[in-house]
Amino acid sequence: MSVRRQCELIGLNRSSWYYTPAGESAENLHFMRLIDEQYLRTPFYGWPRMTAYLQRAGHEVNSKRVRRLMQLMGLQAIYPKPRLSQAVPGHRVYPYLLRGVSIVRPCQVWSSDITYIPMAHGFMYLVAIIDWFSRYVLAWRLSNTLDGAFCLEALHDALQQGRPEIFNTDQGAQFTAPEFTDTLETAGIRVSMDGRGRALDNIFIERLWRTVKYEDVYLMNYATVPDLDRGLGRYFPFYNTERLHQSLGHRPPAEVHFAA
Repeated sequence: MSVRRQCELIGLNRSSWYYTPAGESAENLHFMRLIDEQYLRTPFYGWPRMTAYLQRAGHEVNSKRVRRLMQLMGLQAIYPKPRLSQAVPGHRVYPYLLRGVSIVRPCQVWSSDITYIPMAHGFMYLVAIIDWFSRYVLAWRLSNTLDGAFCLEALHDALQQGRPEIFNTDQGAQFTAPEFTDTLETAGIRVSMDGRGRALDNIFIERLWRTVKYEDVYLMNYATVPDLDRGLGRYFPFYNTERLHQSLGHRPPAEVHFAA
């Protein structure tokens, strides 16, 4: 069976299969792991405070290195700029549609975001699409770059399972690209985008990242991309069908999502 066909069967980009984690020293990868863990706790830390945090923890690192690593990871303080990639200059601005809205049913609101995934010898990026009411993860994809192709693939996967009334994202380039927004609008879905620097506008998926990293990624410390892909392929079904959520009355997301 060809590599192309194998990747199609497991839903993995061929570029991810061939990807060999490289380009950063072991020391820098260690710093990136520490930055990622701290960022989950304090997403309002930009590079000055992140530098101070590392230095107070006893690490010999300067602000120039921390700033470069955070840029590489796609991390920025939630104020005054969005957390991940910058929007395309001149992109259409969509309003945030969810302020004061009661979320009362599945497929009322979906949202998406990207996060940095540390590995034993490199790193990847993960995108996921989640239903706000049920917390059900509809689709996810891995990529070794922050281009928008893997986000669009995840969107197409999710749309095979239904249509939300509203789709919310940040103003990153992946989500403001015409290919992404046109797909939503063609499907009759209203586009909502977070205000700049307002991480809490997409809080449910921010909580998902914390859960995925502390319950799987950090514990497993995946060494290769196929290992990471298989690991997340096990974790997300567990998250959807077995993991009990206190906010859902101690039920798993799938039970709530498909209750109707």
